[in-house]
Amino acid sequence: MEALIGVAAAVIGAALGIVGMMLVRAAGRNKRVGAAQDEAALIRASAEEEKKRALLEAKEAALKAKQEADAELRDRRRETQRAESRLANREESLETRQRSVELREERAAEREAEAEQAVGDAEALKAEQSVKLEQVAGLSVQEAKAQIMQAAEFDMEHDLAKRYYALEQKMLSDVDDKAKKAIALSIQRLASDVVNESTTSQVALPSDEMKGRLIGREGRNIRAIEAATGVDLIVDDTPEAVTVSCFDPIRREIAKIALTNLVSDGRIHPARIEESVAKAAKAVDENIARSGEQAVLDAGVRGLNPELVKLLGRLQYRYSYGENVLQHSVEVARIAGMIAGEIEADVQTSKAGGLLHDIGKALTHEFEGTHIELGEEVARRYALPPAVTAAINEHHDDDRGSVEAFVVAAADAISAARPGSRRDTVELYLKRLEALEDVANSFDGVQKSYAIQAGREVRILVEPDQVDDAEASSLARKVVKKIEENLVYPGEIMVTVVRETRATEVAH
Repeated sequence: MEALIGVAAAVIGAALGIVGMMLVRAAGRNKRVGAAQDEAALIRASAEEEKKRALLEAKEAALKAKQEADAELRDRRRETQRAESRLANREESLETRQRSVELREERAAEREAEAEQAVGDAEALKAEQSVKLEQVAGLSVQEAKAQIMQAAEFDMEHDLAKRYYALEQKMLSDVDDKAKKAIALSIQRLASDVVNESTTSQVALPSDEMKGRLIGREGRNIRAIEAATGVDLIVDDTPEAVTVSCFDPIRREIAKIALTNLVSDGRIHPARIEESVAKAAKAVDENIARSGEQAVLDAGVRGLNPELVKLLGRLQYRYSYGENVLQHSVEVARIAGMIAGEIEADVQTSKAGGLLHDIGKALTHEFEGTHIELGEEVARRYALPPAVTAAINEHHDDDRGSVEAFVVAAADAISAARPGSRRDTVELYLKRLEALEDVANSFDGVQKSYAIQAGREVRILVEPDQVDDAEASSLARKVVKKIEENLVYPGEIMVTVVRETRATEVAH
Protein backbone atom coordinates (compact mmCIF):
# COMPACT_ATOMS: atom_id res chain seq x y z
CA MET A 1 0.00 0.00 0.00
CA GLU A 2 2.76 2.31 0.90
CA ALA A 3 4.43 1.40 -2.33
CA LEU A 4 1.40 2.44 -4.35
CA ILE A 5 1.26 5.67 -2.48
CA GLY A 6 4.93 6.33 -3.22
CA VAL A 7 4.41 5.65 -6.91
CA ALA A 8 1.42 7.91 -7.05
CA ALA A 9 3.31 10.62 -5.30
CA ALA A 10 6.11 10.32 -7.79
CA VAL A 11 3.74 10.49 -10.72
CA ILE A 12 2.01 13.53 -9.33
CA GLY A 13 5.38 15.22 -8.66
CA ALA A 14 6.49 14.57 -12.23
CA ALA A 15 3.25 15.96 -13.60
CA LEU A 16 3.57 19.06 -11.48
CA GLY A 17 7.14 19.54 -12.73
CA ILE A 18 6.05 19.29 -16.31
CA VAL A 19 3.22 21.77 -15.78
CA GLY A 20 5.62 24.16 -14.12
CA MET A 21 8.03 23.94 -16.94
CA MET A 22 5.28 24.62 -19.47
CA LEU A 23 4.17 27.68 -17.51
CA VAL A 24 7.72 28.99 -17.43
CA ARG A 25 8.12 28.48 -21.17
CA ALA A 26 4.80 30.23 -21.90
CA ALA A 27 5.86 33.20 -19.84
CA GLY A 28 9.17 33.42 -21.73
CA ARG A 29 7.40 33.14 -25.07
CA ASN A 30 4.96 35.93 -24.15
CA LYS A 31 7.90 38.09 -23.16
CA ARG A 32 9.64 37.51 -26.52
CA VAL A 33 6.45 38.26 -28.43
CA GLY A 34 6.12 41.54 -26.61
CA ALA A 35 9.72 42.42 -27.42
CA ALA A 36 9.15 41.54 -31.11
CA GLN A 37 6.06 43.68 -31.24
CA ASP A 38 7.95 46.60 -29.75
CA GLU A 39 10.76 46.13 -32.32
CA ALA A 40 8.20 45.95 -35.17
CA ALA A 41 6.67 49.18 -34.00
CA LEU A 42 10.08 50.85 -34.06
CA ILE A 43 10.74 49.54 -37.59
CA ARG A 44 7.37 50.84 -38.81
CA ALA A 45 8.09 54.23 -37.33
CA SER A 46 11.55 54.32 -39.00
CA ALA A 47 10.03 53.27 -42.33
CA GLU A 48 7.45 56.02 -42.14
CA GLU A 49 10.19 58.59 -41.55
CA GLU A 50 12.30 57.19 -44.47
CA LYS A 51 9.21 57.30 -46.68
CA LYS A 52 8.54 60.92 -45.84
CA ARG A 53 12.23 61.84 -46.45
CA ALA A 54 12.30 59.99 -49.85
CA LEU A 55 9.06 61.64 -50.89
CA LEU A 56 10.47 65.05 -50.03
CA GLU A 57 13.67 64.40 -51.98
CA ALA A 58 11.67 63.19 -54.98
CA LYS A 59 9.56 66.33 -54.95
CA GLU A 60 12.71 68.48 -54.77
CA ALA A 61 14.33 66.54 -57.67
CA ALA A 62 11.19 66.83 -59.79
CA LEU A 63 11.03 70.56 -59.14
CA LYS A 64 14.69 70.95 -60.10
CA ALA A 65 14.20 68.89 -63.29
CA LYS A 66 11.17 70.97 -64.20
CA GLN A 67 13.17 74.17 -63.76
CA GLU A 68 16.03 72.81 -65.92
CA ALA A 69 13.59 71.66 -68.62
CA ASP A 70 11.95 75.07 -68.66
CA ALA A 71 15.34 76.76 -69.01
CA GLU A 72 16.39 74.39 -71.87
CA LEU A 73 13.05 74.99 -73.60
CA ARG A 74 13.55 78.73 -73.41
CA ASP A 75 17.06 78.33 -74.91
CA ARG A 76 15.77 76.16 -77.75
CA ARG A 77 13.03 78.66 -78.53
CA ARG A 78 15.59 81.47 -78.73
CA GLU A 79 17.84 79.30 -81.02
CA THR A 80 14.85 78.42 -83.21
CA GLN A 81 13.97 82.08 -83.53
CA ARG A 82 17.56 82.92 -84.56
CA ALA A 83 17.55 80.02 -87.15
CA GLU A 84 14.26 81.23 -88.56
CA SER A 85 15.70 84.70 -88.88
CA ARG A 86 18.83 83.41 -90.69
CA LEU A 87 16.69 81.25 -93.04
CA ALA A 88 14.53 84.24 -93.89
CA ASN A 89 17.69 86.26 -94.72
CA ARG A 90 18.99 83.41 -96.95
CA GLU A 91 15.73 83.19 -98.80
CA GLU A 92 15.89 86.88 -99.53
CA SER A 93 19.51 86.51 -100.75
CA LEU A 94 18.58 83.56 -102.98
CA GLU A 95 15.73 85.49 -104.50
CA THR A 96 18.11 88.36 -105.24
CA ARG A 97 20.64 86.01 -106.86
CA GLN A 98 17.95 84.28 -108.89
CA ARG A 99 16.82 87.60 -110.30
CA SER A 100 20.45 88.41 -111.18
CA VAL A 101 20.93 85.04 -112.92
CA GLU A 102 17.77 85.49 -114.90
CA LEU A 103 19.01 88.87 -116.11
CA ARG A 104 22.37 87.32 -117.14
CA GLU A 105 20.64 84.52 -119.05
CA GLU A 106 18.56 87.04 -120.93
CA ARG A 107 21.70 89.01 -121.86
CA ALA A 108 23.52 85.75 -122.89
CA ALA A 109 20.60 84.73 -125.10
CA GLU A 110 20.70 88.12 -126.78
CA ARG A 111 24.48 87.85 -127.36
CA GLU A 112 24.14 84.26 -128.69
CA ALA A 113 21.54 85.42 -131.17
CA GLU A 114 23.86 88.24 -132.24
CA ALA A 115 26.77 85.78 -132.58
CA GLU A 116 24.72 83.38 -134.69
CA GLN A 117 23.74 86.26 -136.88
CA ALA A 118 27.42 87.23 -137.25
CA VAL A 119 28.44 83.63 -138.07
CA GLY A 120 25.72 83.42 -140.69
CA ASP A 121 26.88 86.69 -142.22
CA ALA A 122 30.52 85.43 -142.19
CA GLU A 123 29.59 82.12 -143.85
CA ALA A 124 27.65 83.96 -146.49
CA LEU A 125 30.59 86.30 -147.08
CA LYS A 126 33.00 83.33 -147.19
CA ALA A 127 30.84 81.52 -149.72
CA GLU A 128 30.61 84.68 -151.80
CA GLN A 129 34.41 85.12 -151.67
CA SER A 130 34.99 81.44 -152.52
CA VAL A 131 32.77 81.76 -155.58
CA LYS A 132 34.67 84.86 -156.67
CA LEU A 133 38.06 83.13 -156.11
CA GLU A 134 36.98 80.05 -158.05
CA GLN A 135 35.83 82.30 -160.88
CA VAL A 136 39.16 84.16 -160.89
CA ALA A 137 41.43 81.06 -160.50
CA GLY A 138 39.36 78.67 -162.57
CA LEU A 139 39.70 75.97 -159.82
CA SER A 140 37.39 74.64 -157.17
CA VAL A 141 38.37 74.66 -153.49
CA GLN A 142 39.03 70.90 -153.47
CA GLU A 143 41.18 71.12 -156.61
CA ALA A 144 43.15 74.00 -155.14
CA LYS A 145 43.73 72.02 -151.90
CA ALA A 146 44.87 68.99 -153.87
CA GLN A 147 47.35 71.07 -155.90
CA ILE A 148 48.73 72.72 -152.77
CA MET A 149 49.14 69.33 -150.98
CA GLN A 150 50.80 67.79 -154.03
CA ALA A 151 53.26 70.65 -154.30
CA ALA A 152 54.04 70.42 -150.58
CA GLU A 153 54.53 66.65 -150.76
CA PHE A 154 56.87 67.00 -153.75
CA ASP A 155 58.97 69.60 -151.96
CA MET A 156 59.12 67.49 -148.80
CA GLU A 157 60.04 64.30 -150.69
CA HIS A 158 62.79 66.10 -152.52
CA ASP A 159 64.20 67.56 -149.31
CA LEU A 160 63.94 64.21 -147.53
CA ALA A 161 65.62 62.40 -150.42
CA LYS A 162 68.51 64.86 -150.40
CA ARG A 163 68.89 64.56 -146.65
CA TYR A 164 68.59 60.76 -146.71
CA TYR A 165 71.25 60.54 -149.42
CA ALA A 166 73.60 62.76 -147.44
CA LEU A 167 73.02 60.76 -144.26
CA GLU A 168 73.46 57.46 -146.10
CA GLN A 169 76.76 58.58 -147.60
CA LYS A 170 77.97 59.78 -144.21
CA MET A 171 76.83 56.53 -142.58
CA LEU A 172 78.57 54.38 -145.20
CA SER A 173 81.72 56.40 -144.80
CA ASP A 174 81.62 56.06 -141.02
CA VAL A 175 80.80 52.34 -141.21
CA ASP A 176 83.68 51.66 -143.58
CA ASP A 177 86.07 53.60 -141.38
CA LYS A 178 84.86 51.89 -138.21
CA ALA A 179 84.92 48.44 -139.84
CA LYS A 180 88.45 48.95 -141.11
CA LYS A 181 89.53 50.21 -137.72
CA ALA A 182 87.87 47.32 -135.86
CA ILE A 183 89.38 44.67 -138.12
CA ALA A 184 92.80 46.35 -138.12
CA LEU A 185 92.83 46.60 -134.31
CA SER A 186 91.69 43.00 -133.96
CA ILE A 187 94.36 41.68 -136.32
CA GLN A 188 97.01 43.87 -134.70
CA ARG A 189 96.16 42.57 -131.20
CA LEU A 190 96.43 38.90 -132.21
CA ALA A 191 99.68 37.18 -132.97
CA SER A 192 99.55 33.52 -133.93
CA ASP A 193 102.06 31.07 -135.32
CA VAL A 194 101.61 29.69 -138.81
CA VAL A 195 100.59 26.05 -138.52
CA ASN A 196 102.11 23.50 -140.82
CA GLU A 197 100.65 20.03 -141.10
CA SER A 198 102.55 16.82 -141.41
CA THR A 199 101.20 13.43 -142.34
CA THR A 200 104.21 11.54 -140.98
CA SER A 201 105.87 11.22 -137.59
CA GLN A 202 109.37 10.05 -136.70
CA VAL A 203 110.01 7.63 -133.84
CA ALA A 204 113.58 7.62 -132.59
CA LEU A 205 115.28 4.26 -131.99
CA PRO A 206 118.23 3.54 -129.71
CA SER A 207 119.90 1.53 -132.50
CA ASP A 208 119.19 0.07 -135.92
CA GLU A 209 118.95 -3.35 -134.30
CA MET A 210 115.57 -2.26 -132.92
CA LYS A 211 114.18 -2.09 -136.47
CA GLY A 212 114.45 -5.86 -136.78
CA ARG A 213 112.66 -6.33 -133.49
CA LEU A 214 109.88 -4.02 -134.63
CA ILE A 215 109.47 -6.06 -137.82
CA GLY A 216 109.52 -9.33 -135.89
CA ARG A 217 109.69 -12.90 -137.11
CA GLU A 218 108.19 -13.04 -140.61
CA GLY A 219 106.87 -9.49 -140.08
CA ARG A 220 104.35 -10.43 -137.38
CA ASN A 221 105.18 -7.46 -135.13
CA ILE A 222 104.90 -4.82 -137.83
CA ARG A 223 101.64 -6.37 -139.08
CA ALA A 224 100.27 -6.35 -135.54
CA ILE A 225 101.25 -2.69 -135.13
CA GLU A 226 99.66 -1.67 -138.43
CA ALA A 227 96.49 -3.71 -137.76
CA ALA A 228 96.05 -2.32 -134.22
CA THR A 229 96.70 1.32 -135.12
CA GLY A 230 95.72 1.64 -138.78
CA VAL A 231 98.98 3.35 -139.72
CA ASP A 232 101.68 2.54 -142.23
CA LEU A 233 104.99 1.85 -140.47
CA ILE A 234 107.89 2.65 -142.81
CA VAL A 235 111.19 1.03 -141.93
CA ASP A 236 113.81 2.38 -144.36
CA ASP A 237 117.44 3.43 -144.40
CA THR A 238 116.87 6.37 -142.06
CA PRO A 239 119.37 5.81 -139.25
CA GLU A 240 117.94 5.04 -135.82
CA ALA A 241 114.38 6.03 -136.75
CA VAL A 242 111.20 4.67 -138.24
CA THR A 243 108.44 6.65 -139.91
CA VAL A 244 104.75 6.47 -138.97
CA SER A 245 102.58 7.48 -141.94
CA CYS A 246 98.82 8.07 -141.75
CA PHE A 247 96.48 10.82 -142.85
CA ASP A 248 94.50 10.51 -139.58
CA PRO A 249 96.55 12.41 -136.98
CA ILE A 250 94.82 10.72 -134.03
CA ARG A 251 95.76 7.27 -135.24
CA ARG A 252 99.27 8.50 -136.06
CA GLU A 253 99.67 9.95 -132.57
CA ILE A 254 98.45 6.74 -130.92
CA ALA A 255 100.91 4.71 -133.01
CA LYS A 256 103.77 7.08 -132.20
CA ILE A 257 103.13 6.90 -128.44
CA ALA A 258 102.71 3.11 -128.55
CA LEU A 259 105.96 2.64 -130.52
CA THR A 260 107.86 4.94 -128.20
CA ASN A 261 106.66 2.93 -125.18
CA LEU A 262 107.49 -0.38 -126.88
CA VAL A 263 110.98 0.75 -127.78
CA SER A 264 111.57 2.00 -124.23
CA ASP A 265 110.26 -1.23 -122.70
CA GLY A 266 112.08 -3.53 -125.12
CA ARG A 267 109.38 -6.25 -125.03
CA ILE A 268 107.88 -6.31 -128.50
CA HIS A 269 105.36 -9.03 -129.41
CA PRO A 270 101.70 -8.97 -130.58
CA ALA A 271 100.13 -9.20 -127.10
CA ARG A 272 102.42 -6.45 -125.78
CA ILE A 273 101.67 -4.34 -128.87
CA GLU A 274 97.92 -4.49 -128.24
CA GLU A 275 98.40 -3.50 -124.60
CA SER A 276 100.68 -0.61 -125.53
CA VAL A 277 98.24 0.63 -128.19
CA ALA A 278 95.39 0.56 -125.63
CA LYS A 279 97.45 2.62 -123.17
CA ALA A 280 98.45 5.04 -125.92
CA ALA A 281 94.79 5.47 -126.92
CA LYS A 282 93.92 6.27 -123.31
CA ALA A 283 96.77 8.82 -123.14
CA VAL A 284 95.55 10.46 -126.36
CA ASP A 285 92.00 10.67 -124.91
CA GLU A 286 93.38 12.42 -121.84
CA ASN A 287 95.36 14.80 -124.02
CA ILE A 288 92.21 15.51 -126.04
CA ALA A 289 90.36 16.45 -122.84
CA ARG A 290 93.23 18.72 -121.69
CA SER A 291 93.48 20.34 -125.13
CA GLY A 292 89.75 21.10 -125.12
CA GLU A 293 89.93 22.65 -121.64
CA GLN A 294 92.95 24.74 -122.61
CA ALA A 295 91.25 25.92 -125.80
CA VAL A 296 88.17 27.01 -123.84
CA LEU A 297 90.42 28.84 -121.37
CA ASP A 298 92.43 30.53 -124.14
CA ALA A 299 89.30 31.61 -125.99
CA GLY A 300 87.62 32.94 -122.84
CA VAL A 301 84.38 31.01 -123.39
CA ARG A 302 82.35 29.94 -120.35
CA GLY A 303 79.57 27.48 -119.58
CA LEU A 304 80.25 24.72 -122.15
CA ASN A 305 79.21 21.13 -121.51
CA PRO A 306 82.24 18.95 -120.46
CA GLU A 307 81.47 16.44 -123.23
CA LEU A 308 81.40 19.28 -125.75
CA VAL A 309 84.77 20.49 -124.44
CA LYS A 310 86.20 16.99 -124.93
CA LEU A 311 84.77 16.87 -128.46
CA LEU A 312 86.41 20.23 -129.10
CA GLY A 313 89.76 18.77 -127.98
CA ARG A 314 89.61 16.25 -130.85
CA LEU A 315 90.26 19.16 -133.19
CA GLN A 316 93.79 19.21 -131.78
CA TYR A 317 94.47 16.32 -134.17
CA ARG A 318 92.46 17.62 -137.12
CA TYR A 319 93.84 19.72 -139.94
CA SER A 320 92.11 21.67 -142.67
CA TYR A 321 94.08 23.00 -145.62
CA GLY A 322 97.24 22.33 -143.63
CA GLU A 323 95.99 24.34 -140.63
CA ASN A 324 95.40 22.89 -137.16
CA VAL A 325 91.64 23.21 -136.64
CA LEU A 326 91.77 23.68 -132.86
CA GLN A 327 94.33 26.49 -133.07
CA HIS A 328 92.32 27.99 -135.93
CA SER A 329 89.13 27.83 -133.80
CA VAL A 330 90.80 29.55 -130.84
CA GLU A 331 92.18 32.21 -133.17
CA VAL A 332 88.75 32.79 -134.72
CA ALA A 333 87.21 33.06 -131.23
CA ARG A 334 89.76 35.70 -130.21
CA ILE A 335 89.36 37.72 -133.40
CA ALA A 336 85.56 37.48 -133.21
CA GLY A 337 85.59 38.65 -129.59
CA MET A 338 87.78 41.63 -130.48
CA ILE A 339 85.64 42.64 -133.45
CA ALA A 340 82.46 42.25 -131.39
CA GLY A 341 83.95 44.45 -128.68
CA GLU A 342 84.81 47.15 -131.22
CA ILE A 343 81.33 47.22 -132.79
CA GLU A 344 79.44 46.69 -129.49
CA ALA A 345 78.06 43.27 -130.43
CA ASP A 346 77.67 40.34 -128.00
CA VAL A 347 81.27 39.41 -127.17
CA GLN A 348 80.52 36.09 -125.42
CA THR A 349 78.24 34.88 -128.23
CA SER A 350 80.85 35.85 -130.83
CA LYS A 351 83.62 34.04 -128.92
CA ALA A 352 81.53 30.90 -128.47
CA GLY A 353 80.47 30.91 -132.12
CA GLY A 354 84.08 31.39 -133.24
CA LEU A 355 85.38 28.60 -131.00
CA LEU A 356 82.69 26.13 -132.10
CA HIS A 357 82.20 27.13 -135.74
CA ASP A 358 84.17 24.10 -137.00
CA ILE A 359 83.11 21.65 -134.26
CA GLY A 360 81.55 19.42 -136.92
CA LYS A 361 85.02 18.58 -138.24
CA ALA A 362 85.62 16.56 -135.07
CA LEU A 363 83.00 14.06 -136.32
CA THR A 364 83.61 13.91 -140.07
CA HIS A 365 85.62 10.68 -139.72
CA GLU A 366 82.78 8.87 -137.92
CA PHE A 367 79.61 10.32 -139.48
CA GLU A 368 78.39 11.34 -142.90
CA GLY A 369 77.62 14.94 -143.75
CA THR A 370 79.38 18.27 -144.02
CA HIS A 371 80.98 19.84 -141.00
CA ILE A 372 78.14 22.44 -141.05
CA GLU A 373 75.48 19.72 -140.79
CA LEU A 374 77.42 17.86 -138.11
CA GLY A 375 78.02 21.13 -136.24
CA GLU A 376 74.28 21.83 -136.26
CA GLU A 377 73.67 18.35 -134.83
CA VAL A 378 76.24 18.97 -132.08
CA ALA A 379 74.62 22.32 -131.23
CA ARG A 380 71.22 20.66 -130.95
CA ARG A 381 72.59 17.77 -128.86
CA TYR A 382 74.24 20.06 -126.31
CA ALA A 383 71.45 22.71 -126.35
CA LEU A 384 73.66 25.63 -127.38
CA PRO A 385 72.04 29.11 -127.43
CA PRO A 386 70.27 29.98 -130.72
CA ALA A 387 72.73 32.80 -131.48
CA VAL A 388 75.73 30.44 -131.17
CA THR A 389 73.96 27.79 -133.27
CA ALA A 390 73.25 30.42 -135.94
CA ALA A 391 76.94 31.40 -136.02
CA ILE A 392 77.91 27.72 -136.53
CA ASN A 393 75.32 27.20 -139.28
CA GLU A 394 75.87 30.46 -141.14
CA HIS A 395 79.62 31.07 -141.05
CA HIS A 396 79.88 29.89 -144.68
CA ASP A 397 76.53 31.36 -145.87
CA ASP A 398 76.02 34.62 -147.71
CA ASP A 399 72.71 35.26 -145.96
CA ARG A 400 73.25 35.66 -142.20
CA GLY A 401 70.57 36.49 -139.67
CA SER A 402 72.59 38.03 -136.83
CA VAL A 403 75.44 40.43 -136.23
CA GLU A 404 77.39 37.73 -134.35
CA ALA A 405 77.18 35.37 -137.35
CA PHE A 406 78.71 38.11 -139.54
CA VAL A 407 81.43 38.64 -136.94
CA VAL A 408 82.30 34.93 -136.82
CA ALA A 409 82.36 34.69 -140.62
CA ALA A 410 84.65 37.72 -140.82
CA ALA A 411 86.95 36.31 -138.14
CA ASP A 412 87.07 32.95 -139.95
CA ALA A 413 88.03 34.69 -143.20
CA ILE A 414 90.70 36.75 -141.44
CA SER A 415 92.25 33.68 -139.82
CA ALA A 416 92.21 31.72 -143.08
CA ALA A 417 93.74 34.62 -145.01
CA ARG A 418 96.96 34.69 -143.02
CA PRO A 419 99.99 33.93 -145.23
CA GLY A 420 100.95 30.27 -145.02
CA SER A 421 97.98 29.26 -142.89
CA ARG A 422 96.51 26.87 -145.45
CA ARG A 423 97.57 24.58 -148.27
CA ASP A 424 94.98 23.26 -150.68
CA THR A 425 97.06 20.26 -151.77
CA VAL A 426 97.18 18.80 -148.26
CA GLU A 427 93.44 19.19 -147.81
CA LEU A 428 92.73 17.48 -151.13
CA TYR A 429 95.15 14.70 -150.21
CA LEU A 430 93.42 14.11 -146.88
CA LYS A 431 89.98 14.18 -148.48
CA ARG A 432 91.10 11.54 -150.98
CA LEU A 433 92.28 9.28 -148.16
CA GLU A 434 89.04 9.81 -146.24
CA ALA A 435 87.05 8.98 -149.37
CA LEU A 436 88.94 5.68 -149.73
CA GLU A 437 88.10 4.71 -146.17
CA ASP A 438 84.46 5.76 -146.63
CA VAL A 439 84.14 3.48 -149.65
CA ALA A 440 85.56 0.54 -147.72
CA ASN A 441 83.40 1.19 -144.64
CA SER A 442 80.22 1.26 -146.75
CA PHE A 443 80.18 -2.56 -147.05
CA ASP A 444 78.66 -4.91 -144.49
CA GLY A 445 80.99 -6.93 -142.32
CA VAL A 446 83.79 -4.33 -142.35
CA GLN A 447 85.21 -3.76 -138.86
CA LYS A 448 87.78 -1.07 -139.65
CA SER A 449 89.56 0.25 -142.71
CA TYR A 450 92.79 2.20 -143.12
CA ALA A 451 94.14 4.11 -146.12
CA ILE A 452 97.92 3.68 -145.96
CA GLN A 453 100.97 4.06 -148.21
CA ALA A 454 99.89 7.64 -149.03
CA GLY A 455 96.62 6.33 -150.40
CA ARG A 456 98.18 3.62 -152.56
CA GLU A 457 96.69 0.86 -150.39
CA VAL A 458 93.46 0.34 -148.46
CA ARG A 459 93.68 -2.24 -145.68
CA ILE A 460 90.30 -3.60 -144.55
CA LEU A 461 89.72 -5.57 -141.34
CA VAL A 462 86.53 -7.66 -141.43
CA GLU A 463 84.44 -9.45 -138.83
CA PRO A 464 85.44 -13.15 -139.11
CA ASP A 465 82.00 -14.38 -138.07
CA GLN A 466 80.32 -12.33 -140.82
CA VAL A 467 82.79 -12.66 -143.72
CA ASP A 468 84.43 -15.99 -144.63
CA ASP A 469 87.48 -16.48 -146.84
CA ALA A 470 85.49 -16.70 -150.06
CA GLU A 471 83.49 -13.58 -149.22
CA ALA A 472 86.73 -11.75 -148.35
CA SER A 473 87.97 -12.14 -151.93
CA SER A 474 84.58 -11.04 -153.26
CA LEU A 475 84.62 -8.02 -150.90
CA ALA A 476 88.04 -6.95 -152.21
CA ARG A 477 86.72 -7.01 -155.81
CA LYS A 478 83.58 -5.05 -154.84
CA VAL A 479 85.66 -2.37 -153.09
CA VAL A 480 87.97 -2.07 -156.09
CA LYS A 481 84.99 -1.69 -158.44
CA LYS A 482 83.38 1.00 -156.28
CA ILE A 483 86.66 2.92 -156.03
CA GLU A 484 87.03 2.84 -159.81
CA GLU A 485 83.47 4.07 -160.32
CA ASN A 486 83.34 6.82 -157.68
CA LEU A 487 86.86 8.18 -157.11
CA VAL A 488 89.49 9.98 -159.15
CA TYR A 489 93.04 9.02 -158.18
CA PRO A 490 96.55 8.85 -159.67
CA GLY A 491 98.27 5.49 -160.24
CA GLU A 492 96.98 2.30 -158.66
CA ILE A 493 95.32 1.47 -155.35
CA MET A 494 95.75 -1.92 -153.70
CA VAL A 495 92.84 -3.28 -151.63
CA THR A 496 93.79 -5.79 -148.93
CA VAL A 497 91.11 -7.59 -146.92
CA VAL A 498 92.37 -9.06 -143.62
CA ARG A 499 90.32 -11.77 -141.90
CA GLU A 500 91.68 -13.00 -138.59
CA THR A 501 90.25 -15.68 -136.31
CA ARG A 502 91.37 -15.95 -132.68
CA ALA A 503 90.72 -18.64 -130.09
CA THR A 504 91.33 -17.63 -126.47
CA GLU A 505 91.22 -19.79 -123.34
CA VAL A 506 92.20 -18.98 -119.75
CA ALA A 507 94.14 -21.41 -117.54
CA HIS A 508 93.20 -21.45 -113.85
